[in-house]
Amino acid sequence: MELEFLGTNAGVPSLQRNVTSMALRMFEERRTFWLFDCGEATQHQILRSSLKLSKLEKIFITHLHGDHIFGLPGLLSSRAYQGGTTKLTVYGPPGIKQYIDVSLTLSQSRIEYELEVVEHAGGLVYEDEDIAVESLLLDHRIDSYGYRITEKDKPGSLDLKRLAEYGLKPGPAYGRLKRGESIDLENGMTLHPSDVLGAPKKGRTVTVLGDTRPCGNVLKLARDADLLVHEATFMDDLKESAYNYHHSTSVQAAEAAAAAGAKELILTHFSSRYKDMEHLKPLLEEAQSVFPKTLLAEELMLFPVRRHDEG
Repeated sequence: MELEFLGTNAGVPSLQRNVTSMALRMFEERRTFWLFDCGEATQHQILRSSLKLSKLEKIFITHLHGDHIFGLPGLLSSRAYQGGTTKLTVYGPPGIKQYIDVSLTLSQSRIEYELEVVEHAGGLVYEDEDIAVESLLLDHRIDSYGYRITEKDKPGSLDLKRLAEYGLKPGPAYGRLKRGESIDLENGMTLHPSDVLGAPKKGRTVTVLGDTRPCGNVLKLARDADLLVHEATFMDDLKESAYNYHHSTSVQAAEAAAAAGAKELILTHFSSRYKDMEHLKPLLEEAQSVFPKTLLAEELMLFPVRRHDEG
């Protein structure tokens, strides 16, 4: 599980950075990737990356400001031409379906794959046997949502040495034990999964926030997250401007990460006044003074989602 940023600028693109979009790569876990927001030129950024639109499974939109959705119609239209034939689901606030329908209808775009659009107002947005996605409303000029992606715990690894001691060889019995089923041995003994399985592998949690001022739902979404992605539109000397524009500063993002007990923080959604990574260094330094495990999002770089031990 890795994050790849396809755009890190706020409001408008610059020569150095594109507007907001990020990919959660889960190729080992489910052979797909998910997209969070889709600012203008996101599909161009994907062409510059190792991502393939044919592997895109889901898109989560945080809010309907243009720098987060103007790339969506083009990407949806192009996906089929890049080998995308499987179902694609878009999740977002009320209004996202109308935006997509009108854009595709007026442009007479033909979608050759199944496209589902799910509008939500927070709560449990998606769940399957491996992962759950929850959402809460944030504090922005329009309804903006954050997403908490929780990977479910996995069974521990089989102890091959102990299995051999019980006379078991690789085969269907291994799978049954891994699934939590007990099996009867030839000597009449019952072998329970706890006899041969190590400790469960704790799932990871990633929190991706839309644009927001500091608010209580940020802390709820980021509670004990392995990785928090938080906007940092301004340095802290412009916190009054951040408040007026319904955004956060780098220090406020770091304070949220510390208060929520997050393990790592990545800052993104930077004002274009900070022209390049050199100009962003002071923003990083002031955030690290509050929360040391802070990084700056850099476009087309991979950030692993690390599995942190409890405590």
